[in-house]
Amino acid sequence: MAKRSVVWTETAARQRREILRYWVKRNGTTTYAKKLVKLTAQQIKVIQSNPKLYKKADFPDTHVSALGHFSIFYKFTKDLLTITAFWDNRQDPKKLLDIISKTNVT
Repeated sequence: MAKRSVVWTETAARQRREILRYWVKRNGTTTYAKKLVKLTAQQIKVIQSNPKLYKKADFPDTHVSALGHFSIFYKFTKDLLTITAFWDNRQDPKKLLDIISKTNVT
């Protein structure tokens, strides 16, 4: 079976950029941001291979994979893996509900 293509929604991509910027600014270096990018890429490869491995989220057709203080929310088909949110778990979960409910991905 061919690997699923990975697509980030604009919302998820923006969330990831904001998180990475925050850590670069906070630490004054890109070291942690680079580590987070690498860990995320590794986790997405695992999800691509076995998307049912991680638990279903409370949102329709959505699964969630924990990555330390972060979570990757995604949907999948036979050919496509769509990252719908990249979430810092230390944020208010009500904000996530609002974001996910507005992200209409089939």
